[in-house]
Amino acid sequence: MKQLLWVNGEHVGTENFYTLTSPYNEEILAEVAIADEEQVKDAISSAEHAAKILRNMPAYERAGILERLVSLLKEEKESCARLIALEAAKPLKAARGEVERTIMTYQFAAQEARRLYGETIPMDAAPGGDGRVAYTMKEPLGVIGAITPFNFPMNLVAHKLGPAIAAGNSVVLKPASQTPLSAYKIAQLFEKAGLPKGALNVVTGSGKKVGDFLLADDRVKMITFTGSPEVGKHIREHAGLKKVTLELGSNSAVIVDEDANLSKIIPRIVSGAFAYQGQVCISVQRIYVHESIYQEFVEQFVEEAKKLKLGSPLDEDTDISAMISRDDVKRAGSWVEESIQNGATLALGGVEEGTVYHPTVLLNVPSDEKVSCEEMFAPVVHINPFSDFQEAINYVNDSNYGLQAGVFTNNVTKAFTAAKELHVGGVMINDFPTFRVDHMPYGGVKMSGMGREGIKYAVEEMTELKLVSFKLD
Repeated sequence: MKQLLWVNGEHVGTENFYTLTSPYNEEILAEVAIADEEQVKDAISSAEHAAKILRNMPAYERAGILERLVSLLKEEKESCARLIALEAAKPLKAARGEVERTIMTYQFAAQEARRLYGETIPMDAAPGGDGRVAYTMKEPLGVIGAITPFNFPMNLVAHKLGPAIAAGNSVVLKPASQTPLSAYKIAQLFEKAGLPKGALNVVTGSGKKVGDFLLADDRVKMITFTGSPEVGKHIREHAGLKKVTLELGSNSAVIVDEDANLSKIIPRIVSGAFAYQGQVCISVQRIYVHESIYQEFVEQFVEEAKKLKLGSPLDEDTDISAMISRDDVKRAGSWVEESIQNGATLALGGVEEGTVYHPTVLLNVPSDEKVSCEEMFAPVVHINPFSDFQEAINYVNDSNYGLQAGVFTNNVTKAFTAAKELHVGGVMINDFPTFRVDHMPYGGVKMSGMGREGIKYAVEEMTELKLVSFKLD
């Protein structure tokens, strides 16, 4: 199968293709087109033309397109889930969950298309402002360049396309090289839903080359990117006057206080640590447990993690499948070995089996080890003890990242203290940091990025405010 580019509502061929293989068994899935500079420019030109159409399209029509897309996705839920499982090696039950979230994300986008409210401004609040009526309105930016990662190839695409179209923008989408088929599938469904030609263009190829083409073109008014801090920094430094939203990495932490109900919370934290092989921006990576319950927590956590089933992503019972590449398996293994050599204790896992890395639990990891201070993005978690709650907060904050954190405590004072003092974008009290519903504001601080996703908040990022003032006399 050859997967061509999608530009101006048509499939477009290229001279060069790359081979897309399954991360699990390395079977060939498709030959995928590699866009060159001229084809990216063509995509931007198509988007620029379509942006004028979308800008003048009534909100209810944009909402209607999104609602029709939701109906189409509901009809094709299973085929979409299997596509995600094939190209991303996401276990099928997790892939089905992603499709359900994708549907909800576009539903929220349809609602937000009808909520582009401005406000009236009391001009007479200032001397010289009397005799005037003023109001604000939100206008689309135009062409948006969207660059998405492999780990949620439909829902993280939806978090960029949904608010962009709701606000009246057009998009040039560069999906992750390992998971382009899901993006092309969505483009086909958008066409069926009635999206104007050129409003969504999908170009695949080198992330750096396509990204740099989007950065260099003044017709692109915003870059919305989810990926690594290194690439995010490059985008920020070269974006010029473009708006930028960056959702970057994390090494999310959980604090478990001495009064926590272990039997209740441990299955939840295990899920947060190992869902989709830990390849989630807000996967649980660091766990800090009060010393009075530390040993009991470790024993129960390890026993719960042992229940996870490894296997094919298409197996209904699989919990853990292949990592996205063999290089990532090797990286995870080397980081774990390095931490053990430097004093950490291996309580579970540490096993490489082809493209699968077994769920791994480390204890007493020094804070400067890569498995603690870098983004692991693998099924690896470490558990360290603390004696004082403030000490635990300091451990969490001792990081270059700050996306989300979780705190389990029944002490309301400690909960409010954590909410105030944790330097992250989101604090989950009595839940893991892997919690996300698709309409909440989502984003981080420090190296975890800038700007916010979540449909309403992304729409704010993807519009600009205009003031209109009438002098009445």
